[in-house]
Amino acid sequence: MDEILGQVLRNAVWERLDLLTELANEADAPSLLSVARSELPRLTEGWRALLAAHEPDDKGNCPECSGRWRQQKSPCSVWRAAYEHLVAGGLAPRPARHLRSAPVTPPVTRSRRAAAVLRAH
Repeated sequence: MDEILGQVLRNAVWERLDLLTELANEADAPSLLSVARSELPRLTEGWRALLAAHEPDDKGNCPECSGRWRQQKSPCSVWRAAYEHLVAGGLAPRPARHLRSAPVTPPVTRSRRAAAVLRAH
């Protein structure tokens, strides 16, 4: 049961990310503004919650990534990924769209759902 629930949750998250990527790439300006106003606060709160869970303890270890027998010093992989995507990635110039590698996502996308959201906004 936990395996099935985990797969359902993972699929839902991948689908949401696919939808947001498609909207960011294809939405018109008013739709994009509407989506940004609703989604950016949700995304930043999600990052804050994730990073709070990975905040180092008094010994400088990540409580989420550390195990009973092996401690993970901070910054853990979650903090490194946050820095890479939120700070360093924002400073680096983006390559032209045709030169970018494809994002790592499951093969199923939700183009029809993205189109419906575009029409709704």
